[in-house]
Amino acid sequence: MSVGIIMLVHTAFDRAEEVARHWAAAGCPVVFHVDKNVKDDAYYGFVKSMSDLPDTRFVKRHRCEWGTWGLVAATQAAAQTLLDDFPDVRHVYLTSGACLPLRPLQELFDYLDERPQTDFIESATTADVPWTIGGLDRERFLLRFPFSWRRQRMLFDIYVRFQRAVGYKRTIPNGVVPHMGSQWWCLTRQTLSAILEDPERKTYDRFFRKVWIPDESYFQTLSRLYSRQIESRSLTLSKFDYQGKPHMFYDDHLQLLRRSDCFVARKIWPFANRLYEAFLTDPDGAMKRTEPNPGKIDRIFAKAVDRRTRGRPGLYMQSRYPAEGRENGVTCAQYSIFEGFSDLFENFEPWLAKTTGARVHGHLFAPDRVEYSDGQTVMNGALSDSAKLRDYNKRAFLTSLIWNTRGERQCFQLGPMDEIEDIEWDIAKDPNAQISVITGAWAIGLFKSNRNFADIRKEAARLQQIESTHLNALRSEWAKARIRIWTMAEFIEAPMEPLQTIIDEIGRTRRKTLAEAPKMTDLKGFPQFLQSLKNQGMHPYLMGDFPIDPGKPDTQEPKPKPYLIK
Repeated sequence: MSVGIIMLVHTAFDRAEEVARHWAAAGCPVVFHVDKNVKDDAYYGFVKSMSDLPDTRFVKRHRCEWGTWGLVAATQAAAQTLLDDFPDVRHVYLTSGACLPLRPLQELFDYLDERPQTDFIESATTADVPWTIGGLDRERFLLRFPFSWRRQRMLFDIYVRFQRAVGYKRTIPNGVVPHMGSQWWCLTRQTLSAILEDPERKTYDRFFRKVWIPDESYFQTLSRLYSRQIESRSLTLSKFDYQGKPHMFYDDHLQLLRRSDCFVARKIWPFANRLYEAFLTDPDGAMKRTEPNPGKIDRIFAKAVDRRTRGRPGLYMQSRYPAEGRENGVTCAQYSIFEGFSDLFENFEPWLAKTTGARVHGHLFAPDRVEYSDGQTVMNGALSDSAKLRDYNKRAFLTSLIWNTRGERQCFQLGPMDEIEDIEWDIAKDPNAQISVITGAWAIGLFKSNRNFADIRKEAARLQQIESTHLNALRSEWAKARIRIWTMAEFIEAPMEPLQTIIDEIGRTRRKTLAEAPKMTDLKGFPQFLQSLKNQGMHPYLMGDFPIDPGKPDTQEPKPKPYLIK
């Protein structure tokens, strides 16, 4: 038979036997290497169970710990036995006990027969691979790694730091260019025998023995020296997560594996009965003849990794919540904030709710209570209107409100009298926030209040300072929200245009133009009020330029123009 199988086994011997018999039934010789860490009883029981198959071999056992030389030594021993005992083998396919053929084996044989001189091994230089995990790419070849990364992590890290500190670097033998790639390959007899019979093999083995994760670089590097034609890809579907750990395939991945069109998949859960039944007992109906294309499912795996590492916007979990910037967005949906509008317009909240169809709240961060829409005391998700509960974690309150009401646009009021000092930067940096500000509109409340003017002046100075600081956050280079800011003076000159822009952006109404505008509060005497603040030494600059009496007509008689009579 033209294809020989190397199988590295360390667990799930019943599944390994089932797959090995599948290979053997198609005429493939199978050479086993069983991890030396496996107990003798399990090992000899496995040997006995495979004794009825003539074309199977077992080789000397090595300790196969992840990232160590034992995996390469085990592969070398199995490959040498396979080449020596089965001279008809043209391609050698490296698998594990957790691998599962996905397509009829005859399709694999035909595919390799059409490419008799091609080696299928993922092989790329360290500068060209994105999957190196742990901060070691070219250093894994230049430093020595005598300690186990898993069992002796402290010694591993200390020794790496020591070598870096003293500037130690090993010399790569014979000017070989290090390459890396998947451990699972399919090599031709010519290439594999050239690697195993190389006169410099002892030199290469001595060098790679102290390389970190040599099973991903030994054959990947040396095959570049002898291969006539390399296709830098593996015929085995093997997916890894962002930590470099292999994905496990379960029964519910059946259709996903069929879509990959790959010949073999790794790593299969031992109890995935449906997968083993579908691909081993009914291979003719399992796959269709086509070029292996694991890229078909790369998008699905990329989305899964993104969901695991970043989660959904506005939904926090323990692994992402503590670190700022890792929460994948403060909120999950768009919302609108209005600053100064409820001061300038009467009954602004009902008008906005009627015009847009959105849920419009009052001041959610008011000092005394949370002003939910329609006077509600509890919102979706059992969010109370208690200011004390809200202030325990204002950011969590906002994100919970938006998450619990997703699908419905939320709008609320904000102002300098609200408790915003712990939340304003979160809002400013939130791309989901639409913030519309009429600066200085808070002064209307003071203007209409019946307080002593000395107290009004003091309060105006305090509120102006708060709003000024808030505006600095909104105008900062880190602000990501959609922000529009008008002074009160420029807004009241032509209020319909900015209102139309805001409503259009909310996008919950099909009306092209506003049918009605909210009623603006009576500002008679307001310019004189601002002038009085100025006269008392407080400069109200956030309101814009208000004339002393904009409504007073000019009663001065125009002077007649002189003219000349000839």
